[in-house]
Amino acid sequence: MIDKLAIIGVGLIGGSLARALRDAGHVGEIVGHGRGIENLQRAVALGVIDRVETTLASAVRAADMVVLATPVGSMKKILQAIAPYLAPDAVVTDVGSVKGAITDAARKSLGKKFPDFVPGHPIAGTEKSGVEASFASLYAGRRVVLTPLPETKTEAVQRVRAMWQAAGAEVVTMTVEHHDTVLAATSHLPHLLAYTLVDMLARQHDSREIFAYAAGGFRDFTRIASSDPVMWRDIGLANRDAIVRLLKQYRAEIGNLIKALDSADGETLHTMFARAKAARDAFVAVDQKKEEP
Repeated sequence: MIDKLAIIGVGLIGGSLARALRDAGHVGEIVGHGRGIENLQRAVALGVIDRVETTLASAVRAADMVVLATPVGSMKKILQAIAPYLAPDAVVTDVGSVKGAITDAARKSLGKKFPDFVPGHPIAGTEKSGVEASFASLYAGRRVVLTPLPETKTEAVQRVRAMWQAAGAEVVTMTVEHHDTVLAATSHLPHLLAYTLVDMLARQHDSREIFAYAAGGFRDFTRIASSDPVMWRDIGLANRDAIVRLLKQYRAEIGNLIKALDSADGETLHTMFARAKAARDAFVAVDQKKEEP
């Protein structure tokens, strides 16, 4: 049970966590802080949070759980700002998609409270943003990755694990480095590719006609290009080494595709497409099995 939960950044992710914990009866008071006062006031009106705090100091004071749900690029300043005001029993965690940069910032900013910091990342979300997009079942059956460090307190990890389990999530742990490598491939690269494709087509002289004839396949492939640009700019920069390695590998694969098309090499195309289809079908089958009651 969390007595006072402070959520810094009450949008889709932070708001959905608040809703889930309230529905589960796992939290007493929920306070919110963020840049947009209108969004926070809307969060109160929707019953997502109990009250708004206008300063970081007042938001985290006396809170026993602090969740940072802001863009990755803002985490360092927030960690520096809240460090002097954290309660002795407070646990701090985050929801960022990149763990290396945030962990480094926490180590430098939190001082003696660093062992109470538990890096986390819920593998859940939609292309929408803002507290109005939040919903209590967002984490139901979804994975949340925790990446504790050797010095992280066991009790702190247990409390964060219990929080996410109360929200309906399956909690797993891995190293910071492994997390950032895996997420670069499965999340960061697809988002950057979707953004790039839509941007390229939008800059064509006949873009209106192109989008007018876009069907379901285009919508499915590019859905994530509607995600928050600030958030994904920060993620791209924070995990750039791993993403650049994958982009170079992808560029080589695109080169192979161009070569096969130029030479009318149907056998290579079929092999590539069949291999991809089999891999995705297997992934979808496993995913669907997890969702079965």
